[in-house]
Amino acid sequence: MMFLFKLLARLPLPVLHGLGVVLGWLIYWAPGRHSARMRNNLFDSGLCAPGRDCQVLLRQTIGEAGKAIVELLPVWLRPYEKALKLVKGTTGWEQIDAARAAGKGIILIAPHIGCFEIINLYSAARHPFTAMYKPPRQPTLDALMLRGRQRGQAKLVPTDLSGVRAQLAALKRHEAIGILPDQVATGGDGVWAPFFGRPAYTPTLVASLQRKTGAAAFFVAAERLSWGRGYHLHAVPLGEPLPEDKTAAATRINQAVEAIVRRFPSQYLWSYNRHKRPGGAPDPGNSASA
Repeated sequence: MMFLFKLLARLPLPVLHGLGVVLGWLIYWAPGRHSARMRNNLFDSGLCAPGRDCQVLLRQTIGEAGKAIVELLPVWLRPYEKALKLVKGTTGWEQIDAARAAGKGIILIAPHIGCFEIINLYSAARHPFTAMYKPPRQPTLDALMLRGRQRGQAKLVPTDLSGVRAQLAALKRHEAIGILPDQVATGGDGVWAPFFGRPAYTPTLVASLQRKTGAAAFFVAAERLSWGRGYHLHAVPLGEPLPEDKTAAATRINQAVEAIVRRFPSQYLWSYNRHKRPGGAPDPGNSASA
C-alpha cells in the first residue's frame, strides 16, 4: 500500500486534484452521514442564499473535499524540499518572523481550511515546531502521518496533559506550536461558543497558553490555488490578547475562524461534526455550566 501511495505522490498536483474531485463525489454519494452533514453545515451557515447559489457552493465544496484527501500524498510523501515548493507564496508571514525576532513564542491557529497540513511543514522548515498528534486506528495511515508530519524541525506530542506541557515548554523556549481551533473539545476541556449561529464545544487551550507565556498568536490558512498550482499561506495576527473569560475567548476565536471561512468557503471541512456534544460536556443551553 505504501508503495502505491509513493507512486501516486509523484503525479503532478493538477492530476491529483482532478482525481480528488472524482473521489469527492464518490464519497459524497456513498452511504453514510457524510453528505447530509456537509449539506446541513454548509446550508445552515448563512454563507449562501437559498436555491441555486447554495447548490453551486455545495458542488465546489464536494470537489475541494476530495482534493484535500489526495493532496496529502505529495505533501507527506514527496521529498521535503519538493513538498515545500508546493507553497507558492505567503501573505502576512513576515509578521510571524518579526514576532520570533522579538523573542516571542508563536501560536499558529490553523482551521480546517484548504491544505492545512502543509502549514506544519512550512513552519518546521523555518523554526522548531510542536503539534499534538492522535494516532489513527489504521496502522498504515498512522505510519503515513508520522512520516509526513515529523519532518524539518517538527515534533509531535500526545493529545493529553503531557502534550499540553510540551507545547507550553516550547512556547517558553520562544518556539512555535500549532493548534486546530475548530475541533470539538473533549468533555470538560471546552466551552460552548457560537459558530455560524450554532453552539460549538470549543477548545480553550489557546487562551490558556497565551496567558501563561505571552506568545503571539496568528491564524493561518493554506489556500488551495486553482488548477493545481499549489498553495498560498495567509497569516492574520490575533491582535489583542484573548480575555480571561473562557467563553469570551472561545467566542472571539470562533468569530476569527468564521471570517477566514468566509474568504474560502468551498475549502472548509463542512463534513466535520463541529456541533456535536461530546461525552462529559454540559448542556449547551446552560451557558453557566460551560
